[in-house]
Amino acid sequence: MNKTEATVENIRVEQLQNLPGEGNYLCEDKHTVFISLSQRPLEYLQIQDGVTYNGLYRLGDILITPANIPLFVRWKGQEHCVQIQIKTEFLHNIAQETINGDSNLFQLMPQFQVHDSHIRGITMMLLEEYQKEVSNNQLYLDSLANILAVNLIRNHGTTKPVLPVYQGGLSPYQLSQIFDYIDAHIDQNIKLEDIAKLLDLSQFHFSRLFKKSVGLSPHQYLIEQRIERAKQLLKQTNQSILDIALNCGFNSHSHLSKQFRQVTGMTPKAYRIS
Repeated sequence: MNKTEATVENIRVEQLQNLPGEGNYLCEDKHTVFISLSQRPLEYLQIQDGVTYNGLYRLGDILITPANIPLFVRWKGQEHCVQIQIKTEFLHNIAQETINGDSNLFQLMPQFQVHDSHIRGITMMLLEEYQKEVSNNQLYLDSLANILAVNLIRNHGTTKPVLPVYQGGLSPYQLSQIFDYIDAHIDQNIKLEDIAKLLDLSQFHFSRLFKKSVGLSPHQYLIEQRIERAKQLLKQTNQSILDIALNCGFNSHSHLSKQFRQVTGMTPKAYRIS
C-alpha cells in the first residue's frame, strides 16, 4: 500500500493506493469519508451497519462511514482514493453551532456510492493544500474543514436538521473588531475559531457573513492584508525578503514570492526596486 497523509487539528487527509485485496476498517473516534480517485470504474463489495453493497465506483464516488461502524471492503483492481477522517467531537461541535434544536439527535448516516459534488470539491481543495506542505495557512484549512462538516450535517445525517438563517452582514463595529484582530496577529497562524469567537458566531456562519460584508472570504482577506503589509515593508525598510515574509505570516521567502506574484504580478524583489 502506498499512501501520503497530513494531519491538522480536526481532520486527517490520506491519499491511498492499494493493489487488489480486501480489508476491515473501524475508527472509534472519527467519522470517515472515502472518495474514489480511480480513473477507471472499480468494483467493490462493501459491508457496513449490516448492509451489503456490490457495485462499480467511478471517479468522485463517495463512501461515508460514521465512527464506531465496522466496515468490510473488497476491491477488484488498483485502488486509488482519498480518505478523510473527521473527529467526532469536531463534527458534534459544528452541529451544536449550526443546528436549531437538539444537536444531540444528529447522527451521520452510513452511505454507499454517494454523489456529492460539494464534498468532492472540498476534498480536492483539502488534498491540494496538504500536498503543498505550507504552514501558516490554518485559516484556509479551518474554513474548508468547517464547510465539509456543515455539508455532512446538512445532507448526510439520519434526520434533516433545521439550520438558522442569518440575514444581512456584519456591522461596521464587528468588522472593525475583526480587522483590528487580523492586523495585530498578521504574523501568526490565525485560526477561524479564534476570529469567530470574537463575535460569538459559529465558524461557518461567520465566514458567510464576512464574505457577504467584505466580498472576500476570511482567508482571502488575510492574504490580501499580508501582501499589503509586505508592500509597506519592502518600500519603507531594508529588511531582507525572508524577514519580511516571516513578519507578514508567510513561512518562507518562496511562499511570499508565490502569493505576491499571484496578487501583484511581480516578485517582491521587482516590487522593491520599482
